[in-house]
Amino acid sequence: MTPTEILVSRLLEPEAKELKLTLVVGKSGLWRPIADSRIQKPGLALTGLDEVLHPSHVQIFGTTELSYLKTLSASEQEKALQTLWKAEVSCIIATKGMSIPASLRKGCSKARLPLFKTPLPSAQLIAQIQAFLEEALSATGSIHGVLLDIYGVGVLLVGESGIGKSELALDLVSLGHRLVADDMVLLRRRREGSVYGHVSERLMHHIEIRGLGIINIKDLFGVSSVRLRKKIDLVIELKEWGNHNEFDRLGTEEKTRRLLGISLPEIALPVRTGRNLSTIIEVAARNHLLKLQGHHSAKEFVKNLRKRILKPRPSAENTLPTALDSADEEPIV
Repeated sequence: MTPTEILVSRLLEPEAKELKLTLVVGKSGLWRPIADSRIQKPGLALTGLDEVLHPSHVQIFGTTELSYLKTLSASEQEKALQTLWKAEVSCIIATKGMSIPASLRKGCSKARLPLFKTPLPSAQLIAQIQAFLEEALSATGSIHGVLLDIYGVGVLLVGESGIGKSELALDLVSLGHRLVADDMVLLRRRREGSVYGHVSERLMHHIEIRGLGIINIKDLFGVSSVRLRKKIDLVIELKEWGNHNEFDRLGTEEKTRRLLGISLPEIALPVRTGRNLSTIIEVAARNHLLKLQGHHSAKEFVKNLRKRILKPRPSAENTLPTALDSADEEPIV
């Protein structure tokens, strides 16, 4: 699911409590959409440049805007605010706990435009509300798999049901790595082009092991064995050995998997009795870190091999010793 907008009412939910918003007027307008995380300060719009306003944006009234309004007469204030009513903005937030002019209160009430106030200064509010909106407006989804933090690398294990993802995750946790989510991994795309995985509150810290049932990883291995979210860096697909599945023998193939529109590196690992998959996955995580540093072992091996194959061999006559070669040699006694 990729939300393109959220409702203004989200700003009053517990997840936005850090914004410290209080609704002044405009309760009937909480259905208005917010379609962009960018915040506007409508100083220029109040002077008549209404083209700078964008619909479905949050408007911040700080010291500059509120002080400017107070310098205008009642009729001038009403005229200046008309640009906001026509632009169909999302809402208005007055910062720093400043007193709100009556014209702004009455106008927002009449236009059914939510008007909030907050004790936070403008700079702090803008930083916090942009971070909140970027999170709320980002693409989301879910995938069946297991997400772990291995040496700081977010490794997502995927594969058919019953192939052993949870058992493998338990083995890796016992080796000191951290579990993020089992069975259902919730996905969220960040604007910088990365995908984060996190666990639902209902499944938090739990893992299902066939034969044992549901176990709590945090209770068994301690708080350091779990985390709530992690950026996904590498996808590892577990596949049955055989079944016409082909696997990369050299490691030079660059396979990717798209999650929420972002391409992530992917490895296919064959599952077979007797294979130490936990160690192989640890090595895969370490190898991924090496690649990020510019060291690609497989490609370097192939490159060096090609150099040796293409290197011209010395001719036979060049390999025979000459009189000049032996002139400086001491006689053998």
